[in-house]
Amino acid sequence: MIPLSWYLIVAALLFSIGLYGVMARRNAVAILMAVELMLNAVNINLVAFWRYTAPDGAVGLTWAVFVLTVAAAEAAVGLALIISIYRRRDSVIAEELDMLKN
Repeated sequence: MIPLSWYLIVAALLFSIGLYGVMARRNAVAILMAVELMLNAVNINLVAFWRYTAPDGAVGLTWAVFVLTVAAAEAAVGLALIISIYRRRDSVIAEELDMLKN
């Protein structure tokens, strides 16, 4: 059996890559993909802890499915917003999105 620490290291690396992507990218689509990486790291943690703490219960697995559902909804809404912004501005650069400013 693979130790729990290996799963936690993989999840931490994946979350770090996602965090770097959110902080360093200017493109809104790339930022959205980085957020999805971070959510997948959370799912790895949820499933790993579920497997190592209570293999007969399904609480961690249920939370992982819930997070996947929220991530899919977030991706759909995020892509719809990005497409709408692109049609209006012809750009998806995050620094240029100031439509809500006065």
